[in-house]
This record gives sequence, C-alpha cells and structure tokens, in this order.
Amino acid sequence: MSDRVIRGHVGVGSAVTGIALVARDDFSARYDLDRVAGVFSRPAHKLCGESYVGRILVLNTAKGGVATAWMLYEMKSRGMAPAALLLNAANPIMAQGAALAELAFMDRFETDVTSAIRTGDEVAVDPAAGTVTVRG
Repeated sequence: MSDRVIRGHVGVGSAVTGIALVARDDFSARYDLDRVAGVFSRPAHKLCGESYVGRILVLNTAKGGVATAWMLYEMKSRGMAPAALLLNAANPIMAQGAALAELAFMDRFETDVTSAIRTGDEVAVDPAAGTVTVRG
C-alpha cells in the first residue's frame, strides 16, 4: 500500500500525526461532547461513547455557535482535546476556535474526508500545506 494525499483548504495549527476517528455526523464541541470525560456523549451521534482525546477527528460539518471557540480552547488547556479536527465544511466560529486553541484544523477538501479516511487510519495533517496524508 502507499500513502494517499488529500488536499484541502489551508488550515490553522501545527502539523500533527495521529489515529483517525471518523463519522459522517456533524460536529458541535458544545452539544456532542462530554468535555470532562473526553468522550462523545450525545446519544444520537455515531461516535457516542468514543474517546476523542488525542485523535484526529474526521467529521462532516460544523454546527453550533460562539461557545465552540472557548470550549476548544478550554479542552486544549486541560489536555483533553483532539489532536486535529478535519471537517468537510466548517464555519468561521469553528476555525476561530481551532486557532484560539492552537488546534490543527482543516476543511474544504477535494473529496469527502468522511469517506476517504477510516477510523483507525494513521493520518498526518499539515494545515500550512493544506494536506492530509493517509498512511498505509
């Protein structure tokens, strides 16, 4: 097998490598997560019960409002944040929150990342280059 490179919009944050956690669901830092326990907690979310801490989260689109910015920052300050956040589509608030938290973040990919990346894949995210490399 060889590495696959997926291109997206130039993002924010430092380059990171980690293990992907993927769902086609949308994402809200406020409503989908138990930020103390470090798991997805909304029962209707496909990832309910899964730990997001240190993982490369790959989800469909951002949802929610201004609380996202400070929630991502607060999670990162406690060491309870994902390693990166990859969304097919995001809003300015999600991008602002990722920048504030110094969290690797990208969106607007050339393909649907929730289909191109699978849970368990090793993924290298380079926001400055606008690339995600799926190793394998």
